[in-house]
Amino acid sequence: MDSHRRDFRPERIVLRRTAIVAIACVSMVYGARALAAQTVASAADPTSHDIRPGYGVTETRWLSDYLPALANTAGDTPIYLMRGDMEGGTLLLFGGTHGNEIAGVMAATLMVERGTVSQGTVIVIPHANNSAAQRNDGARHSGTPQWFELTTASGEARRFRYGSRLTAVGDQDPDPEVFVHPLGGEIAGSEARNLNRNHPGKANGTLTEQISYALFQLAAKESVDVVIDMHESSVTSRLAHMVVCHPRAMEVGAMAVLDLEMDGIALKQEVSQQEFRGLSHREFGDHTDALAFLVETPNPGQEDSIEEPDVVNDPEAPLSGRVHTHLRAVKAILDSYGFTVPADGKIEIGFPFSLDALKGSDLGTFLR
Repeated sequence: MDSHRRDFRPERIVLRRTAIVAIACVSMVYGARALAAQTVASAADPTSHDIRPGYGVTETRWLSDYLPALANTAGDTPIYLMRGDMEGGTLLLFGGTHGNEIAGVMAATLMVERGTVSQGTVIVIPHANNSAAQRNDGARHSGTPQWFELTTASGEARRFRYGSRLTAVGDQDPDPEVFVHPLGGEIAGSEARNLNRNHPGKANGTLTEQISYALFQLAAKESVDVVIDMHESSVTSRLAHMVVCHPRAMEVGAMAVLDLEMDGIALKQEVSQQEFRGLSHREFGDHTDALAFLVETPNPGQEDSIEEPDVVNDPEAPLSGRVHTHLRAVKAILDSYGFTVPADGKIEIGFPFSLDALKGSDLGTFLR
């Protein structure tokens, strides 16, 4: 498995700062764009996201750093690098492929705010499709909110966008009658705005294709070893509680599923099919050296039978529990991956609390 070892290991930048100082420091080092990415979300600024980098973040970049054409567009989005003190592999972890699948967004946000990396490098993107994150168009469920609110341990209310499945209509040309993927397959025209049907993208394509292309440029330039794309499905979907693995990743995925089952977390495993093109777990595995995974949790906000879904405190599928599943799955995948590579190729992450503490908790109390 030496082919999965990487040499992208710049010196770790040690950051000692409070949440407010963090924003100021990032602004001085990385300019006004980075500051804008970390401003608190408000109704007056619907494109911003309240993400407060913690001590584990060593560098902030933008997706447009990998495709300059994305700069100053709705498709650009912040990227958070977390480098450990020890050399190791590289993980690309992202949520928000679909902006209404908020457990993945919040799992990535929690990683940025409270996570640490002891070995290797973790690259986190909370909002992979930033255009889809900016507004809930109600296409999947008319009863879902535009915003949801979490309360921190200090009593502060923090607001987060509940986005859409697709790139916003105004950010891309009108949908074709039929979307034809370059690698084969025809689906509904609106899927031209679905990031998870457009991989590996095009440098000169639509906004959605450009977002995808930039993600693949990132994976190539940073020699990513593992890609994990965090999603949600409806509660009754067969995809709920599932890990989808590229064929090359099935062994690692099987070990991770067994690890989770021993911890009381039941996830099904499925292999990505070659005939379904444009999906992250297929195309990252086919077009990069990385092992590719997609994790699904059940979101009541996507269940048609629930008229007024509570996307945070649903008794059967609370947001804290879904975030717990995502982060435990990430940890299990990395632990299993570590068994297949030399010691200096592992990726080790941690939190200042037990991930099991998330179950049945108020998620906001774990944020900064």
